[in-house]
Amino acid sequence: MSQAFVIVGAGLAGAKAAEALRREGFDGRLILIGAETELPYERPPLSKGYLRGESERETTHVLPREFYAENDVELRLGTSVTELRRDPQQVVLADGDTFDFDRALLATGAEPRRMEVEGAELPGVHYLRDLDDSDAIAAKLEEGKRAVVIGAGWIGAEVAASARQKGVDVTLVEHADVPLERVLGREVGQIYADIHRQHGVDLITGHGIAAFEGSGGLEAVKLDDGRRVECDFAVVGIGVTPRVELAAAAGLEIDNGVLVDESLETSAPGIFAVGDIANAPHPHYGHRLRVEHWANALNQPHTAALGMLGKHAVYDRLPYFFSDQYEVGMEYTGYAADWDEVVLRGDVEAREFIAFWLRDGKVLAGMNVGVWDVTDPIKALITAGGAVDTHALADPDVPLEDVSASAPVSR
Repeated sequence: MSQAFVIVGAGLAGAKAAEALRREGFDGRLILIGAETELPYERPPLSKGYLRGESERETTHVLPREFYAENDVELRLGTSVTELRRDPQQVVLADGDTFDFDRALLATGAEPRRMEVEGAELPGVHYLRDLDDSDAIAAKLEEGKRAVVIGAGWIGAEVAASARQKGVDVTLVEHADVPLERVLGREVGQIYADIHRQHGVDLITGHGIAAFEGSGGLEAVKLDDGRRVECDFAVVGIGVTPRVELAAAAGLEIDNGVLVDESLETSAPGIFAVGDIANAPHPHYGHRLRVEHWANALNQPHTAALGMLGKHAVYDRLPYFFSDQYEVGMEYTGYAADWDEVVLRGDVEAREFIAFWLRDGKVLAGMNVGVWDVTDPIKALITAGGAVDTHALADPDVPLEDVSASAPVSR
């Protein structure tokens, strides 16, 4: 009897899971369910090229429309799953339809954290998560006025850069002392502070938001020190929260996301989870990671697909993400929650350098800025697991491949 697999969440992860299942030979019924009406799409362009009007909507699509028909993938868009039942195994949709399943994959993603201050619901206060959000902000950018961006994490920093590139006056407000401090630390975060200020951003750090002000629409943002920044619109980027409500209601184990094993199977046999919601053990770091980045949504679905088909698979890729701000591009490989040393290699002023985060002399993560084709040797330094010569690591004349002779071939 033919099996039925259900994928809940029609974003990048959901589409890649459908593709992987068909590629790996699954020939049963395959249903992909998403709350948005748009074909599954990628989110990184929403704060960069697409936001600036440099690319068309269709270019964000993960797969062409024909893929779904040609591979017999049932697309149920514009509706959401309201209940995940385990006995019998069934999903219930908002429109009342139900689907029985043999295996299910949860790819429900995350949603922006909302600000809970006075005036937060005023027209002109925007968040960026989906295409419609990006379109709404893009329309504001075309008017070329004044913007306040709240939060200098990756989304906030990229939106601020895109707004400046469109000629908008930007005030960027960050509660920490430098942009991206939680991820990069103060030293490297200061480099990004300098980049934004050099491009004309009024960067205010060490402060939060007390209120949004306006009558009928946003007119100003009030800071926690009483200052008032007049603006025509604001974009809030203060992080995201994993969408775990469906999994929690079904009794799946939840702790900073949905707990999964190394093959991305949840505590309920036959139900898998990927992407922003998946909290998975990582064999290299020796503890669980939940990573809210594009690469996980891109790569985890293949591992989950193998598991759904009863094949053994382990997700062991190192975390990876990228960012483009103005003319400054970067790639970050690895994971560093805490470190005791940062080693810089190259020309920081020219924005052509690599930063390494180390603990006990071992490389935890590396970020290449304006330097390309070095991801594999950075991976090798991380996975080698041994202490490195930091003088050689900092010396651009020493090939990265020679810094740690014991580095294995990176995966």
